[in-house]
Amino acid sequence: MTTTSKGHDMRHMMLIHVDPTTAPEPDEAMFEQVGKVIEEMTKAGVLLDTNGLRPITEATKINQSGGKQTVLDGPFTESKEVVGGYCILQTKSKEEAIEWTSRFLGVHGPEWDIEIEIRQIDEPA
Repeated sequence: MTTTSKGHDMRHMMLIHVDPTTAPEPDEAMFEQVGKVIEEMTKAGVLLDTNGLRPITEATKINQSGGKQTVLDGPFTESKEVVGGYCILQTKSKEEAIEWTSRFLGVHGPEWDIEIEIRQIDEPA
C-alpha cells in the first residue's frame, strides 16, 4: 500500500541498467557531470542514497526451488543487462522522480546505452 500526503513523501528507486559488455569506462568529465547532478539532487533534498554496484562476476545468488535453497558464489557469466547502480529519491511525485532521472541520464553521452527503471517504494500505512 502506498500513501501520499503533503511534502516530500514518495520514495522512488532508480535501478540503473547497463550492458557490461558494451558500457564504456566512465571518464573524468563524466564523473564530474554525474557528481554535479548528484550534488543538485542532494541540495534539493531528494537524494536519499546512491551508489554503483560491484560487477555481476562478484555476486552471490540465492535460489529457492521446491522449498530448497542453493547459494552460488560468482563469478557468473556476464549478463547482457545488469543493475549497475541505484539511487533512492524522495520526491513529491512520480513526475519529479522522472525529471531527476532524466537529468541524471542526460549527462551520459551518446556512447552510453543505459536504461533506468523507476519504481515507487511501498511505504507502510
